[in-house]
Amino acid sequence: MAEFTMELNDEQKEVRDWLHGFAADVIRPAAAEWDEREETPWPVIQEAAKVGIYSLDFYAQQYFDPTGLGIPMAMEELFWGDAGIALSIVGTGLAAVGVLANGTEEQIGTWVPQMYGDANDVKLAAFCSSEPDAGSDVASMRTRAVYDEVKDEWVINGTKTWATNGGIANVHVVVAVVDPELGSKGHASFIVPPNTPGLSQGQKFKKHGIRASHTAEVILDDVRVPGSCLLGGKEKLDERLARARERAKAGGERVKNAAMATFEASRPAVGAMAVGTARAAYEVALDYAMTREQFGRPIIDNQGVAFQLAEMRTQIDAARLLVWRASWMAINGKPFTAAEGSMSKLFASETAKKVTAQAIQILGGNGYTREYPVERMHRDSAIYTIFEGTSEIQRLVIARTLSGMPIR
Repeated sequence: MAEFTMELNDEQKEVRDWLHGFAADVIRPAAAEWDEREETPWPVIQEAAKVGIYSLDFYAQQYFDPTGLGIPMAMEELFWGDAGIALSIVGTGLAAVGVLANGTEEQIGTWVPQMYGDANDVKLAAFCSSEPDAGSDVASMRTRAVYDEVKDEWVINGTKTWATNGGIANVHVVVAVVDPELGSKGHASFIVPPNTPGLSQGQKFKKHGIRASHTAEVILDDVRVPGSCLLGGKEKLDERLARARERAKAGGERVKNAAMATFEASRPAVGAMAVGTARAAYEVALDYAMTREQFGRPIIDNQGVAFQLAEMRTQIDAARLLVWRASWMAINGKPFTAAEGSMSKLFASETAKKVTAQAIQILGGNGYTREYPVERMHRDSAIYTIFEGTSEIQRLVIARTLSGMPIR
């Protein structure tokens, strides 16, 4: 087990500096253009693939870093560049985590490489869980998967929403209901291979922020996938469902569902994204406050500005500490006995919203214009308190974990 430390080793520092350079030289110059276009920034993704950032090898190296700091470090640097473009680069990772969290070794080896492709043929993947009537309330999910025993196929029907890369992805990971009587315990995850008949893109959303990231509905109309596309396999699913039925009869403990396993693994990474955006806005505000003069002196000479910057930096550092702690705990198998993963996501996401708003205030009228990046950063920051579990849901998870009570 790796010891928890705040000191990056030489290899990690080298990777961090490399990512920072890519974010500064490639992502940032393109950020405003793709935000305005509201389109997937294919040239940037392709450049990331060419240098090795958008690749299975890079993702695996960071994911399996024994310190747990590889992924949060990478997320912070890329999202420091721009949240929308960075999400386009890392969005495939959520689907990959879904396979890693629920799939067999054979499934991981087969499908995760196909999610990325290579530098000459870039691929994308999408994780599809939310539905029009089932966001935070996963028990209300309606997408159904029915097993056709004769053909050894699963037939999936339903509509997914808020899917990053939804409809344009080569590989989709879909969470569906296999036993409606078990509520959220009766869910399973499925791989939908490329060009599977019946899967189509629905509405593409025009968003407040992260506009360079493609977000859309995914329609599943009699989608048939082989039995081998059930993540974890049918034997494991049948065993899990049987345990869930027994516990339901006995009023016993809850069983984690497929979507929650994915979100638990990714929440500290979302916190790291928020830290990157907050840090970017803070740095713009600090530079502006040191160079902008009013009444014959830099505005940072005023306590009202200086104290805001001090608070901004303190909150960013505190958020990073929580994210790194949760990431270290996760890679080393430490249970989140106090919902530390949710803590990190909650605090970091709320920090990003607050810090970006403070940055606009420090820049004044300039901060409200698109001539400066902080207004875009503020729009982007709103997503962190919403996706992969709203701040309200994070507080509920934390409270239930601490108390053991079914708080509603």
